[in-house]
Amino acid sequence: MNEILIGKGEQHVHLLAKYANRHGLIAGATGTGKTISLLVLAEGFSRLGVPVFIADVKGDVAGLALAGTTNEKIQQRVAQIGIKDYANGPSPVVFWDLYGKAGHPVRTTVSEIGPTLLGRILELNDTQSGMLDIAFKLADDQTLLLLDLDDLRALLGFIADNRQEITTQYGLVSTQSIAAVQRSLLTLEREGGECLFGEPALELVDLLHTDLSGRGIINILAADQLILKPRLYSSFLLWLLSELFENLPEVGDPDKPRLVFFFDEAHLLFDDAPTALRQQVEQVVRIIRSKGVGVYFCSQFPDDVPNEILGQLGNRIQHALRAYTPRDQKAVRTAAETFAVNPRLNVADAISQLGVGEALVSTLQEKGVPMPVERTLICPPRCRMGAITHEERSAVRARSPVGLKYDARVNRESAYEILSRRTASATASAARSGQTQTGQPSEGGGLLRDLLWGTKRRQGLAETMAKQAARTVGSQIGRQILRGVLGGILGGSRRR
Repeated sequence: MNEILIGKGEQHVHLLAKYANRHGLIAGATGTGKTISLLVLAEGFSRLGVPVFIADVKGDVAGLALAGTTNEKIQQRVAQIGIKDYANGPSPVVFWDLYGKAGHPVRTTVSEIGPTLLGRILELNDTQSGMLDIAFKLADDQTLLLLDLDDLRALLGFIADNRQEITTQYGLVSTQSIAAVQRSLLTLEREGGECLFGEPALELVDLLHTDLSGRGIINILAADQLILKPRLYSSFLLWLLSELFENLPEVGDPDKPRLVFFFDEAHLLFDDAPTALRQQVEQVVRIIRSKGVGVYFCSQFPDDVPNEILGQLGNRIQHALRAYTPRDQKAVRTAAETFAVNPRLNVADAISQLGVGEALVSTLQEKGVPMPVERTLICPPRCRMGAITHEERSAVRARSPVGLKYDARVNRESAYEILSRRTASATASAARSGQTQTGQPSEGGGLLRDLLWGTKRRQGLAETMAKQAARTVGSQIGRQILRGVLGGILGGSRRR
């Protein structure tokens, strides 16, 4: 039967695979066993043939790649729960890392991430974000590929040099806004964030694989350094989730999910998020179920997740909360009120009394009805419970099926090269005609006219568009579809 054994309360507690795409929550104070529950679910989905994506913010999730060791305490728990087929073993794992050090590089292009999420990563205000909208609109209109930060920086420099003419065509361009965006790009680059942008860009299909035995691949994103930059961490995971929503076909309610997405430190997604963003995240979470994707939020407190989203999380694992402060007491009440009632259990008291490795669990059962909450002894995972060494990680990475595809960076012709060539051509043309001001229209047409009205760009357009088709569908409409997450889902694009 397609189910995952979570543990045992008055009876065995299972998560049914056909309701796993109804999303879930793993909550509890630090050190109460949230990571163990996460490992048990990840292993269970993998054994069912369901790929998993999970961010490893502390380094201990990487133990999924190696077999665990049995001791007396684990054997006692296995016997107490009554697990019949327990045996230590590894899961098929692929390591990813935005910085390319602890896993394969994870990249996307500037065009695909779009102005809204990029503005959030750069922590821009509304006026500065509007400047980004103009830059992206200009790039779309002139078929300029924005692949990495060099491309965006070159485009911003061009806009600064020709701001009066571009203001006439696209709206007000101020030197202050351009300068603010450029400073934010420098900060992002200094912190290593430029590693996110470039090619080869991540293809979603590479997160949906199974191994030769039919087990789902567990994709682990090394996030111990990324978590130090909360906006970048949360925006990247939100982009990835939105790309899944945008590109995966509708499948209704399958027998099991096609992917399960764990969002650790979930409060970072909602901290300081505007109301519009929260509403659009709620929309994504509600509708992505029909794409066969289950989303599981992990955080210390259940109220770290807004009520509108919390109400959509049908599968709950609540570890202990210690009611030492008014904030803790409120969290206990919130957790107690969100469970299906069990008349034999005082949930509010039980939350404070749970030991390490215990949790209150309620999952969706037949017909999608939540089971009464059970005080549950959580199963031990079969993998290593802890971090792995650099040598062990390197050995797993060496066996990866996608290493050759992503490890080497590719730098093809894009906005930076095109604008540099046009600038050089316009400078030479101006010199030949006796002009001294770079960029002023020459007798045959200058740089700005070439860019805005296309009098000279037709010569290389066929070649550029052919290259562009390989990654970005090769048209303005294609790029806007790939960035539909920004206009259609996040609702932040002013370019629709």
